[in-house]
Amino acid sequence: MWDRVSDPVRRPERPQFMPPKYDYRRRLPHIQKDNRPIFITFTTDHRWELPSEARNIVLECCLKENGIKFDLHTVVVMPDHAHLLLSPLRATDRWNFSLPQIMHAIKGASARKINLLLNRRGPVWQEEFFDHVLRSNDSLAEKADYICQNPVRAGLVKTEGEYRWLWRGTIPIL
Repeated sequence: MWDRVSDPVRRPERPQFMPPKYDYRRRLPHIQKDNRPIFITFTTDHRWELPSEARNIVLECCLKENGIKFDLHTVVVMPDHAHLLLSPLRATDRWNFSLPQIMHAIKGASARKINLLLNRRGPVWQEEFFDHVLRSNDSLAEKADYICQNPVRAGLVKTEGEYRWLWRGTIPIL
């Protein structure tokens, strides 16, 4: 165990204006590129398992924003997380909707509805989400397949067509 007194190497003190590491890591940058689809994963708070009615709500919230803030290519709502494959659309100011705007629309609306449905309070989703910009047709096809096969790999169904909380739209060509 490191001890400041016995350590011969002086380590600089952290400046007051620098946030602690855990705080910095929680606010990840979300990189977007014009006309590129994005793979997104978001998870329930403390990996809480959503009941089937709650998964219906999440899927409905994703589909509601389709064609408004983004073009949705594929979505699956698993018991404790969701995967999306989407392309952001342009807002009236001619800039793409940002990932935080898109995720706030989905996670915020679904959390409110889920809490009302289940007569509960508190967070439904973890604050952060994972995103990855897709740059090739191969990676796009791989991610779409990964999303669709997720319930099969998890042992929830035998074929993707059996899973109620899976939606597949048009996969663009890059």
